[in-house]
Amino acid sequence: MKIKEGKITTILKSHLQERDSFREMRKLGKQFTLNIRLIAIVSVGLLISLLLALAMDGIFTALFGEAVDVPDIIELGMVGILVAIFGSYFISHWLIDPLQKVGTAMERIADGDYSVRLETQNNSKEIQEIYTGFNMMAKELEVTEIIQTDFISNVSHEFKTPIAAIEGYSMLLQDDENLTDEQKEFIEKIIFNANRLSSLTGSVLLLSKLENQSIVPNKVHFDLDEQIRQSILSLESEWERKNIDFNIELDDTDYLGNESLLHHIWDNLISNAIKFSPEGGKIDITLSNFEQRIVFAISDEGPGISDEAKSHIFDKFYQEDSSHKQYGNGLGLALVKKIVDLEGGEIFVVNNTDAGCKFTIILNKQ
Repeated sequence: MKIKEGKITTILKSHLQERDSFREMRKLGKQFTLNIRLIAIVSVGLLISLLLALAMDGIFTALFGEAVDVPDIIELGMVGILVAIFGSYFISHWLIDPLQKVGTAMERIADGDYSVRLETQNNSKEIQEIYTGFNMMAKELEVTEIIQTDFISNVSHEFKTPIAAIEGYSMLLQDDENLTDEQKEFIEKIIFNANRLSSLTGSVLLLSKLENQSIVPNKVHFDLDEQIRQSILSLESEWERKNIDFNIELDDTDYLGNESLLHHIWDNLISNAIKFSPEGGKIDITLSNFEQRIVFAISDEGPGISDEAKSHIFDKFYQEDSSHKQYGNGLGLALVKKIVDLEGGEIFVVNNTDAGCKFTIILNKQ
């Protein structure tokens, strides 16, 4: 779904109005800050403790006379403990719980969910400001994400036609018998980079389309194990060039899903395993059936993935090692993650104990 310019303008205007209102609100009511109220609560608590201690002393005297003489410090201590317990519960409910909600919401923001919003009935001005400020931040991030995604999608769409023209004319020039070896090399480079741009625009458009979907379209029954075999065979030129061996164990698996989207998963993961495997390396691929789950795993003997990269590896355009940027555009694993999410599955990555890493995908049986 493409977002029109008018809609983006409306979103921005609404956001700016809310931000201005928030700034005006912060200018008002400075006289009762949180510090003053906390001091007042503690002072009232001490006063209540003292009054209750005096009342307790009077009650003991009335009931038992002078026979029971409890030291004032003990009476004050007992009452103080009770008041502290109730006061701590009140402060926790009034102040700590709302802050814990902010922490939980921040975790969702860190995971890329900018739609989260906070609401509170708390009458504390500071808590209301924190919640309002958080909501403003989340909305600003959401607006930025919308504009960025829409811009990239539009630019990628406009790139498709000229890239196809460059690629087509270059292939026509390639058939010219009067070309020198240097000219042929130049044309091959033009075609190679045009293919890379075409792949990039295709990936961006597909990811943009999937981000606006919540259900998987065009589900059909197909042989998942056979589809994985086809992906391996389609990359034969790549793994033969590096003399890579495969250890393959695939259970017969009937799966209900989008056949075209699932192809992107296997092509990307197998291609990555080949790219980062050393010459003469080995790749293990398994597909296992369980009662309610289907588990796919692929393991290579490459350099592995750093702990820092694991937290970003499924982000758009993220590439851990700049020396490997020639291999891709940083969208492959983002696409894989999005497709797995749409299918209701899970994906994990861990480093092997000796070398390389292992990707595991768990899909639900339909």
